[in-house]
Amino acid sequence: QWYQTHYGVELGSKGKTIDVAPATGSKHVQRKLKARNHGHKVDPNVADQFNQGRLYACISSRPGQCGRCDGYILEGKELEFYVKKMQKKKAKAA
Repeated sequence: QWYQTHYGVELGSKGKTIDVAPATGSKHVQRKLKARNHGHKVDPNVADQFNQGRLYACISSRPGQCGRCDGYILEGKELEFYVKKMQKKKAKAA
């Protein structure tokens, strides 16, 4: 939801990313969204994860935190590493 309101692009739809133009947005908001999207590209691996409906993430919270889980979504080389690792594990099990 944050990504959709910040960039005006919906992720996770079947197929490609869909541009969501704010119908009731002012001209200033439309210019702001256009400026944010200039040269902006979503990593194909991350977009594929959104299409599957699951994201690989790393939990980075410290021990002893009750009821809270902090973390970040895997991207780039780190994502590639874990995807290869899981593919090897699947091939080994089959």
